[in-house]
Amino acid sequence: MDLLILLMLCCLAYFLIQIIRFIKADADLTLLWAERFGHSPESKFRGSVVWVTGASSGIGEALCYQLAKLGAQLVLSSRREDELLRVKKKCIETSNLTDKDILVLPLDLTNISAHKAATDKVVEYFGRIDILVNNSGRSQRSLCVDTDLDVFRGLMELNYFGTISLTKHVLPHMIKKKKGKIVTISSVTGFIGVPLSTGYAASKHAVQGFFNSLRIELGCYPGITVSNICPGPVQSKIVENAFTETNQPFGTTADQTYKMPAERCARLILVTAANDLNESWISGQPYLIICYFWQYAPTWAWWITGKIGQKRIENFKNGLILPIFQKRLPNRRLRTKTVLLFLASSLSLQRAGRC
Repeated sequence: MDLLILLMLCCLAYFLIQIIRFIKADADLTLLWAERFGHSPESKFRGSVVWVTGASSGIGEALCYQLAKLGAQLVLSSRREDELLRVKKKCIETSNLTDKDILVLPLDLTNISAHKAATDKVVEYFGRIDILVNNSGRSQRSLCVDTDLDVFRGLMELNYFGTISLTKHVLPHMIKKKKGKIVTISSVTGFIGVPLSTGYAASKHAVQGFFNSLRIELGCYPGITVSNICPGPVQSKIVENAFTETNQPFGTTADQTYKMPAERCARLILVTAANDLNESWISGQPYLIICYFWQYAPTWAWWITGKIGQKRIENFKNGLILPIFQKRLPNRRLRTKTVLLFLASSLSLQRAGRC
C-alpha cells in the first residue's frame, strides 16, 4: 500500500511539473524538449549555405545575425537592398564571417519570373543551397467586407505563390544532392481563424497545406526535410506594414511589449531546423494554449476565439489598436486556471468523442 501511495504521489508530482512547464512555456513542448535534449544549432549549421528571404527586418534579420554567429554562409534577400547591406555589415561585425561569405541578393518575391535567375546566381556563387528559409510575407488588418479583392490577391501572390515558386526552383538542387532543409515561416494563423486577417489567414492556411503535402512527396528523400514554423505575436513591423482595405500599409505602430523578442523566436526556429521537426508553435501564453485548444479541443477553441474575436473587431471599429490580450496573463492564478480549464475540457470532450 505504501508503494502504491508513493507511486501516486510521483505521478501527481510529475503532472504538476508538466503544468508548471506549460504555464511558463514559450513554444510547444516538443520544441522545448528538442531545445534542451536535442541537437543544438551550433552543431548543425556551421559551413551551411542558408538563403533567407525577408532578411531585412524582424524575424529574418534576427535569423541572419544568429546564423552568422554559427558560421553559416548567407544569402540575404528582400526588396530593400540598402537594408540588406546594413544587415550584412552587422553580420560581419558580430561574427567571423567575411565579405565573401554573405551574398546580398535583392528579390521581390512577387516577381516570379526573377526566381530562376536568382536561384542560379546563388548556386553559381556558393555551389549549393543547403537551407532555404521562406520568411517573406505580409499581414492584414481589415474587415473582409470592406477589403478590395486586390488585397487578397496581393497576399496570395506574396505569401503563397511567391513562396512556393522560389521553393520549386530551389528544390531540384536539393534533390540532386539528396540533402537540404526547407524552413517556412508560417503563422499560428495558418491553422487558426483570426478576425481582421481573412486574406492573411487564407494565404497561411495554403502555405501549411502545400508544405505538409510536399513533405510527404519528399518521403523518398530522407535527407530533405520540411519544417513549418508557426509563430504567434513577435516583435517586428508586420502590423505596421500590413495591408488595410486597400493596398496601402496599415502604418500604425503596434504595441511590442507583450510580443516575443525576434531573437528568441529566431533561436527556436533554428532549434526546429536543427532537429528536423515537422511543425513548431512559437508563442507565449495565452496564445500557446489556444493552439493546443485548436489541436485537442476544437469545440472549446471555436467558442474562445469567437468571444475574443468579437472584442477585437469592436476595438478595431472604435479605432483602438490593441492586442487580443492586453498582457501575457501576468497573474499566476489566471494562468493556472486557464491551463486547468484546457486540461479538464480536453478530457471531457475526449470522453464525449468530440475531439
